[in-house]
Amino acid sequence: MLAEWRGFNTNALEKEKPRARAAADLMPKVLSDLRLDRRQAEAEIARVWRNLVDPTVAAHAHPGGIYKGTLFVLVDTSVWLTEIVRYRRAEILERLQHSFGKEMIARISFRLG
Repeated sequence: MLAEWRGFNTNALEKEKPRARAAADLMPKVLSDLRLDRRQAEAEIARVWRNLVDPTVAAHAHPGGIYKGTLFVLVDTSVWLTEIVRYRRAEILERLQHSFGKEMIARISFRLG
């Protein structure tokens, strides 16, 4: 072997080789790191958004993401942002919580975007 010829001791490296692990043992950690559950929830919210809210609101606002129970909604103009926050926030939050549960959507935050 070339390593032996050069005087390199490979025994120490062979002992340090990581043990092979089953894919089933690794998958929960990998899926958790990818946050697929959150991404799936975001995709589902985006998919039903137009059916849950008033079509006029849906034309000016769309879900941007969810983080720690807060749904972030992007609104296209400051006029619509004011309208939604003042008069429609409670209704939108109630409908979303009815469809997805209060654990998933505890709060809603509207932003220009």
